Amino acid sequence: MFTKISRLGCIMLVILSFTGGIVTKQAYGLDEEKTKEDLKANGICYMVKEGDTLGKIAQECRVPLNKLREINEQQSDLIYPGEILVLAGEEKDLSVFLPSTISPEDLRLLAKIIYAEARGESFLGQVAVGAVVLNRVKSNLFPDTVPEVIRQKNSCTYQFSPVEDGTINLEPDETAYKAALEALKGSDPTNGATFFYNPEIATDRWIRTLPVITSIENHNFATSY
Repeated sequence: MFTKISRLGCIMLVILSFTGGIVTKQAYGLDEEKTKEDLKANGICYMVKEGDTLGKIAQECRVPLNKLREINEQQSDLIYPGEILVLAGEEKDLSVFLPSTISPEDLRLLAKIIYAEARGESFLGQVAVGAVVLNRVKSNLFPDTVPEVIRQKNSCTYQFSPVEDGTINLEPDETAYKAALEALKGSDPTNGATFFYNPEIATDRWIRTLPVITSIENHNFATSY
């Protein structure tokens, strides 16, 4: 699980897109001209799609099946569409650094809340939503893990409305995953905000009293007193 840590910038993680089983060069943080060998050397993460099996992924990505199981702590070969698997390139075993404090499930959940709250907004706006979640994780005023922060209730109401209305269950797109990774790397366009709201539709009077740090597109980003 993602526990309270002070240095999020240590994460080195690359998303490589796979379309129909074909490796593309559309990689997060890499130049378009990078070769396939360069991509392998840097290591990648893979998002499971319909029809995938662990064996098929291992074969196509040229990762030993037992190593794929070990890296992802797979007790069985059962996988689900949308699940994130960490891969190791042939040239640099475990060259993808996903700290023990951050699980693939945490990354996926962060991407889901970003997508539910800010889909259709700019990349910066999506990173900002992810940063608020992580700022809460670091704060003593909130729970200590990503899942606990996202699913926190205040009395009978969830802190994040997508958990209440079910839109948290929407499948996040690649941009949401990239925004989650950017936030995990330490990017914080909100400068420490622990709250955000849309001033056009927010009905909570209390949240409107909080000091606003910045506004990004449809959201005001605020901090507690």
